[in-house]
Amino acid sequence: MTTELLNTQGWSVQDWLNAYRQGGNPQNLLTGLLNQLINSEQVDGNIRYGSSWISLADATNLQQQLDELQQRLQQNQGDLSALPLYGVPCAIKDNINVMGFNTTAACPEYSFAPQQDAFAVSLLRRAGAIIIGKTNLDQFATGLVGTRSPYGAVKNPFNADYISGGSSSGSAVALASGQVAFALGTDTAGSGRVPAGFNHIVGLKATPGAISCRGVIPACRSLDCVSVFALNNADAGYIYQLLAVYDEQDEYSRVRPPVAENPIRTLGIPATSEWFGDEQQQLAYNKACAQARAAGYRLTEIDFTPFFQLAELLYQGPWVAERYAAVGEFLLQSLPGINDTVKKIITAGCDGSAVDAFKAEYQRQQLVRKIEQQFSQVDALFVPTTPLFPTLKQVEDAPVEVNSQLGRYTNFVNLANLSAIALPAQRRMDELPFGITVIAPAWHELALSQFAAHWQAQLQLPLAPLVNGQQQQDSVVVAVVGAHLTGMPLNHQLTSRDAVLLEQTHTAKKYQLYALANTVPPKPGLVRLNEQQLTSGERPYQLIVELWRMSYAAFGSFVEEIPQPLGIGTLELEDGRLVKGFICEPEAVTCATHISEFGGWRAYIQQLNSQKAVNPSVISAS
Repeated sequence: MTTELLNTQGWSVQDWLNAYRQGGNPQNLLTGLLNQLINSEQVDGNIRYGSSWISLADATNLQQQLDELQQRLQQNQGDLSALPLYGVPCAIKDNINVMGFNTTAACPEYSFAPQQDAFAVSLLRRAGAIIIGKTNLDQFATGLVGTRSPYGAVKNPFNADYISGGSSSGSAVALASGQVAFALGTDTAGSGRVPAGFNHIVGLKATPGAISCRGVIPACRSLDCVSVFALNNADAGYIYQLLAVYDEQDEYSRVRPPVAENPIRTLGIPATSEWFGDEQQQLAYNKACAQARAAGYRLTEIDFTPFFQLAELLYQGPWVAERYAAVGEFLLQSLPGINDTVKKIITAGCDGSAVDAFKAEYQRQQLVRKIEQQFSQVDALFVPTTPLFPTLKQVEDAPVEVNSQLGRYTNFVNLANLSAIALPAQRRMDELPFGITVIAPAWHELALSQFAAHWQAQLQLPLAPLVNGQQQQDSVVVAVVGAHLTGMPLNHQLTSRDAVLLEQTHTAKKYQLYALANTVPPKPGLVRLNEQQLTSGERPYQLIVELWRMSYAAFGSFVEEIPQPLGIGTLELEDGRLVKGFICEPEAVTCATHISEFGGWRAYIQQLNSQKAVNPSVISAS
């Protein structure tokens, strides 16, 4: 395939990997991507003010990374599967050390050249990822607004009058704008969730200690988490699995204990909510709750008082002293690049006493015990990522107050040792994104991922990202089960339409597969069993399918080529996702051969071919 000529904006992790499997060249694809970014993000050689980026890789840096990638591939005898992020471009928040880039934490005078990668970055490189650049942030990761940076407030791609969210603003917007496949942020008070909610992307904040923070400039060292931004839940979970590695050199890194992760069925929602005058946010949340109920979840109102009380401790208690311990003495200087609001917040951390710290810790422990009791009633919390979506002007008028309001449903999460995932929901009536966050006990990342997969399948939202401020052309995921599989006779009907192979997976255990009679080339019929068939003893199967993504325009012409008795309907996958896929009219299988025992069409065809080799007179499925 001529992937070098493709526009890579908006490609997911799997899109990039599939492009390389089909012959794409990292040198050409990534050089083209970087040149495009340099042309759009730099003015007179400097990153433009208010960009997502603080620094981008130059040609020398990129070439060095590509040379190292080639060496890793050679060490693995050319096996792309040994490098699970082979050539995938990513962005790294500029408070995370990356060799070859200065670390600024959004303060020019603080800048230094790290001598080694942060542990999480080293894992990405080992997996084959390419670091495109370092991203803008609220200075020293202090803020949820994305405006506290001498490099400029990062613009929200939906509406430049509104904030992009912080502190991981640059990482979120670089991803939401289609510039990279995934990004790393950090999350102490919500910095890996709030920007996700404001930019229609996924933000995964794992259990504190699950991903090492060695090589990260601390905010609150005992609470900090490295977070993952992705275009979809599958990519977020994929990156998490690569990064959730115990690091014995990070004293806060933790080994995952044995935990029984039950599926999320009951969701706790606030009995009372404060929206700070943002009616649009309230309406969007009410709609999201209705969607959750329609998807089969039970919503239970609970008292959020202990959560809110714990959230207040983060900035009103001694944890501000942790921020001072990290960078407070540096901020006591009078330097032009220091943000005044950040300075006031952090330098106030030296006002408390050790007695205050212990009292706050006792209070935290009491509140955590109450929160644990709340989780005995529900499987997870279902909350708006933020209760308001403020404009730049609102933040400018009340920077500390608005920031505090934004953290209402985020500030308590790390203090309570919880895991969380921020997910896109329906757009607000004013077309701004609205996001929900699902919060679960520690080490429940798998349960969160399963919920996210079901949520995304139910809502069927247009895929992120935004490109140049406009929604990328809608696409559709299609499940193929027979002659359209990779290497099969009709696969060209997909590849000729620039469809991209996403993955091989299985249907839910609710289907049967038949070899249809008198079809050329041979084709199967996939039939879903109804409740009556299941109760009467018909055996259901999980069957192999491939998922392909194509534009809606291409999908229309593709469907026109499908002959009766086949058609396109909705298929349920083994993980609960609902996708478009091939189905067959039940009447057509009355004279067909039942082949479900083979588990999929490819195994059946291989069996036929082997029989023909032994006995050429064997009649084919055609």
